[in-house]
Amino acid sequence: MRRKKVDPIPEEFASYEEAAEFWETHDTTDYPEAFRTVEAVTKFRRRYYEIEIDADIAQTLRARARKKNTTVSRLASDLLRKQLESPAR
Repeated sequence: MRRKKVDPIPEEFASYEEAAEFWETHDTTDYPEAFRTVEAVTKFRRRYYEIEIDADIAQTLRARARKKNTTVSRLASDLLRKQLESPAR
C-alpha cells in the first residue's frame, strides 16, 4: 500500500490568510501528531430563535427598546409573552 506524500506544516505562518490557504489545500487528518484531544465542558444557557419580521416593526422595536433601556430581544419576548397570555379573540 502506497502512502501519500504529506507536506510538512510550516513552523509559522506569515498571516491568517497564509494559514487559511494552507489548510484549504491540506487535510488535518493527515497530521494526527500536530493536534491533541482536549476535553470541553459546555452548558447551554439559552436557546435563540430567528423569525422574520417586517422592517418597520424592527425599527419600532429598536426605538422602543432604546426608550426602555432594554434589548430588542427582551422587548420582543415580553411583548409576545403578553400577547400570547391574553385570551384568544
